[in-house]
Amino acid sequence: MHRYAEALLAHLAAKATAPPAAPSFSDVPGYWLPPAVEALVALLAGDDPLEPLSRAAGRDQQQTALFLCLALAVSGQGSRIHASWLGTAFGELSLDHPVSHGQRSLWLAAARGAYGPAGKIFVLRKLDALAVQEHADPEKWVQALVPGEPAVVVPPSLVDFPEMAEIPELAKPAVAAARLARLRGRVAEITSARQAEHDSSAPLDNSSGSPAATWAENEPLAVLRSLIGQGGPAGPMASLSSYLLDDLRPGADPHLAAIALHVAAPILRGMAEELEADSRLEAPDTLTVPLLGHPIVLRPEGADEASLAAAEELIVTEGVVPRGRPWAAVVLIVAGVACLIGAAFATRVLAAAAVAMIGLAGWQLWQRRKLAEADARYVAGQVSELKELAEGAVWALHAYARESATRATQAAEDATELIRLIRRGPRAAH
Repeated sequence: MHRYAEALLAHLAAKATAPPAAPSFSDVPGYWLPPAVEALVALLAGDDPLEPLSRAAGRDQQQTALFLCLALAVSGQGSRIHASWLGTAFGELSLDHPVSHGQRSLWLAAARGAYGPAGKIFVLRKLDALAVQEHADPEKWVQALVPGEPAVVVPPSLVDFPEMAEIPELAKPAVAAARLARLRGRVAEITSARQAEHDSSAPLDNSSGSPAATWAENEPLAVLRSLIGQGGPAGPMASLSSYLLDDLRPGADPHLAAIALHVAAPILRGMAEELEADSRLEAPDTLTVPLLGHPIVLRPEGADEASLAAAEELIVTEGVVPRGRPWAAVVLIVAGVACLIGAAFATRVLAAAAVAMIGLAGWQLWQRRKLAEADARYVAGQVSELKELAEGAVWALHAYARESATRATQAAEDATELIRLIRRGPRAAH
């Protein structure tokens, strides 16, 4: 019986038909699989499956329903299931318990259209009944949709002053608008994905031949193998929220993403409204901006003179190295003069020493003057640069203000389109 069941699954996945030879195994009292296989073969042959189906359901109604629903889905004949089988096979979903492999396989098959529109609606109603969004962290759902968001968004107006883009009053509207645009793009990608390669009439086969522990695209066939006793150990089960978040991530199956997007719709609608409101925030009239490491107060008419003066004073204090009196040079000069006087009454050696000491003192005084001039040039350059930066920052804020209107308009358009795409529902993916 197990060998025939295995051959049956292989034929269903490859050719959507039962093996040519009729089943020749004997019934096993109390075991649901033999009559379930008989019922499936009868269904595929167009015969009446009622008698073996009744025997199988009497032994294990849920396993029988799960086996028939998945086998018909794998063969591409999911539309032939009875309406009650799907509910019996699926059981109850819960936020507090992991999703079983059987439930996930039916979820996948229904999402890919194996049971027609009714199957997809069945899964949507199961998910809607749990009100997942009421127990969810909106930030996690947004991160699933658009992972890897930049920490700082530098608008065009602040390209020359990227440090200003980190100021909360300026960063919040720009980040909100950029995030809203990314969300709109990802939702549009989900709802408009071409799914020719996932055509609903195609069998849910397992061409890779992966083991049953790999519960992914081949999950329906893997669960079937497990049901007939041919599968390996079951893989770990995940929570409902984990599955939904994985289905939203870029690269996920578009059918599953469309259903997950339906669940996330209330979260995204609220997030879109919040982001649009943030994108319309205006910069304050007075803003403190760090320039060259100094806090400068900027106003529409220009930089605040008091903050500029305080910064200039600090630049002078830090830029000019304090130097005491040139005592070494004074000592050398005095000693040199003394040697000159002594040279008039003694040897010429004292005269040479006097010249050397006076020359050294002069060099030290010249070096001191050069350092003082360098300090003055540095201070003047820093003050000039600070004033230029302050003036440029004021003009950048004016450009940011002009840009705000365009940003708010685009954000409103993005929010409107995002909500419109969400309202279209999962069928928009077809």
